[in-house]
Parts: sequence; structure tokens; C-alpha cells
Amino acid sequence: MTDDSFDDLLAFVEAELAFATSHYNDSYLDRRVSSRMRRTQNETYADYFELLREDADEQQALLEALSINVTGFFRNPDVWEGIREVLQRLTAADETVRVWSAACADGREPYSVSMLAHDDPDIDASALEILGTDISEPALETARRGVYEESRTVDFDDQLEFLDDYSTYVDRDDRIYRIADDVKTPVSFERHDLINDDPKSGFDLVICRNLFIYIDNEYKRSMLQTIAQSLHRDGYLVIGKAETIPPNLKSAFAVHDARLRIYHREQLEANGIAQN
Repeated sequence: MTDDSFDDLLAFVEAELAFATSHYNDSYLDRRVSSRMRRTQNETYADYFELLREDADEQQALLEALSINVTGFFRNPDVWEGIREVLQRLTAADETVRVWSAACADGREPYSVSMLAHDDPDIDASALEILGTDISEPALETARRGVYEESRTVDFDDQLEFLDDYSTYVDRDDRIYRIADDVKTPVSFERHDLINDDPKSGFDLVICRNLFIYIDNEYKRSMLQTIAQSLHRDGYLVIGKAETIPPNLKSAFAVHDARLRIYHREQLEANGIAQN
């Protein structure tokens, strides 16, 4: 096992498989690669690299392992109370409110937005257009189906307890949970890579939680600029509770709720970011 072998493997993944390994923490990448090495019974980076170059199925398996797919319905309920307040404010002011759930994994976050809107009489659910994006096509396929199977380590009842009665929005059949059609209606999904793809435009709220903790600091700025360019002036951004806005981009985002890591966009011309 050598550093060179690990570096060569990562260079291959970035150049040939189009996953930007250079943007991620080495410790995160090592954990994911080592997991695939154990599954394929390869003891060294060099041996695993040889397999990876020759096996298209393993290439796909590694890409899925590298994709950050930790998610849940209403993860961190206190943050969702903050999102509730933002959605109330936005839908009271505009006929159409566009929400982007970036790095949404299997779709539970954007569906949580839709369920919250349908459940709260002070949020106009008919005003919402919700986009979920991720780099993992299998995760997006699950999201589009809106069907989730509970496992021994995941308790959907606990996740959905944020709502007083989730049965209106989710049909349960033993350990299978199906998102109701009216919840799915305002939600769409597409592939998007925050690192490599162009900004979007016209969003009022972007939720991008628990992605930046895996990203090297030098690359966070460009990703946050992509988000800023995707937001209307005074649009809102929600990041993970363990994450922060880099100091050199703080003038682009004013604090709305420091504890919940909710920001709104402002003063972007000073940062060379075009206004929408």
C-alpha cells in the first residue's frame, strides 16, 4: 500500500469516471475506497486499482460509494422549523416559490419540503416548485419512484414524527413507505453536480445540507458561488448545522438564523457575482 497507488487511483476516478476527487477530503475518499476494497477482497490500493480499470461494474459501484447519500425525512427537526418559517414568508410574498434541494440523495429531503408545505396552513403548497438534484442516478431513480423500504437501522416512523399525522402524505404497507401523489406533484428530479455543472437560476430557497463537511476548504467558495448565482436576491440558503460559510464569501450571504445555519443572499455585486 503506497500513497502513489492511492493518488493514481483517485486521478483515474477524476479523469476517466468524471468524479471530482480533488475537491474532497482524503479521509472521506479513503473510507469509501477502503470499503470497496473490503467488498472486493483487495488488500492494497494497487490491486484494487487494477480491478477498477478493468471492471465497469466496479467503477459504477465505487461511484455510488463515493456519492454522499446520507439523508432522512425531516433530518434535524429544529432546522425544519426554521425552513417552515422561511416557506411561510416566501409563499406569503410570491405566487411561485422555487426550492432547490441540492445533493438530495434519494429524495427524502425534497419530499419533506412538500409534506411540510401541505401540512402547514400558513404555507401555500400550490405556490411551490421543488427540484431535487444529485450526482447519483440510482439515488435519483429511487427519488422519482418515491418508494422507500425501512431497514433495521432506519426508522421512518421516527423520521416522520415531525408531522402530527404523516398518513395523509405517506402510504405505509408494513416496511414499505410510498409518497402520496399530491406530495410528489410539485417535486421533480434531475442530475446535477455542484462541483462541475453550471449554476441554475431563479431559486428562492436552496437547501444544501451536510455536503460541505466533505469538501476541501479551497473548493467550497466556488460551490457556494454556484449556489449564490442560482438564488434570487434575498433568496435563502440552508446548510448543515456543522457547516459554515467561508470568511471570504460571508459578504454574499447575510445571517438569517446563525444557530440553524440559515442565510440569505445579498451584496453579491461586490463579489463579482451577477444579480438575478
